[in-house]
Amino acid sequence: MAEEDIVRDSMEYDVVIVGAGPAGLSAAIRLKQLAAESGAEISVAVLEKGAEVGAHILSGAVVDPISLDELIPDWRERGAPLDTPVAADQFKILGPAGAASLPTFLMPPLMNNHGNYICSLSNFTKWLGAQAEALGVEIYPGMAASDAVFDESGALKGVVAGVFGVAKDGHRKPDYQPGMELHGKYVLIAEGARGSLSKVIQNKYDLCAESGPQKFGIGIKELWEVPKEQHRPGLVLHTVGWPLDDTTGGGSFMYHWGERYVSVGFVVHLNYKNPFLSPFDEFQRHKLHPEIARHIQGGKRLAYGARAITEGGLQAVPKLAFPGGALIGCAAGFVNVPRIKGSHNAMKTGMLAAEAVAKALANGRQRDVLEDYETAYRASRVYTDLKLVRNAKPMLSKFGTFWGGMLGMFDMWTTTLLGGASLFGTMKHGKSDAAATEKAAKHKPIEYPKPDGVLTFDKLSSVYLSNTNHEEDQPSHLKLKDPTIPIRVNLPEYGEPARLYCPAGVYEVLYDEQGGNPRFQINAQNCVHCKTCDIKDPSQNIVWTTPEGGGGPNYANL
Repeated sequence: MAEEDIVRDSMEYDVVIVGAGPAGLSAAIRLKQLAAESGAEISVAVLEKGAEVGAHILSGAVVDPISLDELIPDWRERGAPLDTPVAADQFKILGPAGAASLPTFLMPPLMNNHGNYICSLSNFTKWLGAQAEALGVEIYPGMAASDAVFDESGALKGVVAGVFGVAKDGHRKPDYQPGMELHGKYVLIAEGARGSLSKVIQNKYDLCAESGPQKFGIGIKELWEVPKEQHRPGLVLHTVGWPLDDTTGGGSFMYHWGERYVSVGFVVHLNYKNPFLSPFDEFQRHKLHPEIARHIQGGKRLAYGARAITEGGLQAVPKLAFPGGALIGCAAGFVNVPRIKGSHNAMKTGMLAAEAVAKALANGRQRDVLEDYETAYRASRVYTDLKLVRNAKPMLSKFGTFWGGMLGMFDMWTTTLLGGASLFGTMKHGKSDAAATEKAAKHKPIEYPKPDGVLTFDKLSSVYLSNTNHEEDQPSHLKLKDPTIPIRVNLPEYGEPARLYCPAGVYEVLYDEQGGNPRFQINAQNCVHCKTCDIKDPSQNIVWTTPEGGGGPNYANL
C-alpha cells in the first residue's frame, strides 16, 4: 500500500502542540488559563515523542524562575521541584594542571545566578505536565509527530502522530498502526533544538530568509551521587579552557543539588574545526582535572545524556509565525549562551504564543499568521535578554576563547549600560557548524586516554545509563541522503567524523580482517536523540527523523 493510499482517522482540536517541554507545556497551561478567564472553551492536545513527559528533556539546569513566577505564581506551594537555590557562584579558567578564578564582580550583572534554582529539568517538566493536565490539557506521550499536514491553502493543518508497526525492511507488521492526524486551528511547534518538523516548516515558509544560520553546541551531562562530606548544595561552577584549545569553543558546568547530587556536564560549540575531535572524550578527559575530580571522587555515576543546544541567539531567530502556527522555545532558539539558560525564555515564548492564539480564536480566526506573537516577542524581555548578549557567541568564534571571552564581557557590560546599544553593532555568525569542519589533512588525530571506569567511561556504558531503547525491527530513523557519501567522501576527506562527534556510538566505520573494504554502520538503537549528526555532518548527508513514539532515552533526574 502506497503512503498516499493510507487512510487515517483524525481528531480536531483548537490547538495542537508538538513537544511537551517547557515551551509547549507553558503554552498549553496559558491557553487554559486564558480560556478560564474569558469563560471560553479551548481544546488543547500536546504530543510528546518520549515514553513519558520529561523523558527526553536534558539541561544543566540552573533555572531562572521569572517565567514560572508569571505562569504559576504559587509554584512553591504546589511543590515545583526547584528546591535547591543557588548559594555560591564560581567561574574558573582551567589550564592543564591548575585553575584561575575569575572574580564575580568582573562578570556582567546578567551572569549573576542569585535567585535562581538548581534542578532536574526532566523532573520540572514532569511537574509542569501535571499542572497542564489538571487544567484539562490532553497530553499524549509516546506519540511522535512524524509528518506535517497542510490544508488546500498551504497552511499548517496538523500533524501525523502514532505510526507504529513498520518493520525494518518497510513491510507492515501485524500490529501496524497508520497513526492519526491531529488537526488544529493553530499548531505550535515546540520540538526543541533541530526539530525534524521545524526544519520542514522553516524550509516551506522560508522562515530563515532574514536571519543568520542557527548555531549549536553539544551538551553532554552526567549525574553523580557523591559522599555527604563533599556535597555543597547550591554550588554553581562554570569553567572554560582545558582540555579544549583556545580556538575550540565550549566549557563545563557543575551543580551541587538535591540529596548528594552533582550534575557535571560539558558543552562543545559545534563550529569546531578539527574533525578528529570527540566531544564525549573531551568531557571524559575534563573530569580528570583536579578542579573537577575533587567534586566527584568517591562518588557514583547514576545517569548520562546528551542534547544539542541552540546557540545562535538574536541573529539566528527565524520568523516565528507562519500560516497555521508558530515556532516556540528552542524550535526557534532562545538560549542565552553566556548565561547558559534557555528554559525561562522557552516558557515565555510559549506563553506569548498562547496569548496570540487565544486572541485569534476569540475573534473567530484560524490558520492565519499570528503576527501578534511576532510583535509581542520583539517587545518582550526575551528579545531584550538576547539583544544584550548578541555578540558573545560571534566574538568567541572570531577571536577564540580568551580574547573572545574578554571582548564578550566588555560588550555585555557596555550594552547593559547603554540600554542595548553595542560599540560593535550586531556581529554575524558566518557559516554553518557543518561548513566550519575542516579537512582531515589539516589536523592530527587526537589520542584520548582509555577510560578508567572510575571517573571516565566509554560511550556504550554511558548510553546504558541513559535508559535508551528503540524497537529494533523498525526502519532506521537516521537517514542517509546518499549511502555512498560516508565512505566515498567523508572518510577520505574528513576521517568520517560521525564516529567521533556522536556521543552515543551510533556511527562506526568497520573494516574486514585485512583492514580494508571499509563500510559505514549505523547503530540506530543507541541514539539518544541529541541531533548532533543532523547538524555537524560536513556533507549534510544525515537526516534525523522521528523513530516510533516512546523510543529513545528515558532520563531520570537529568
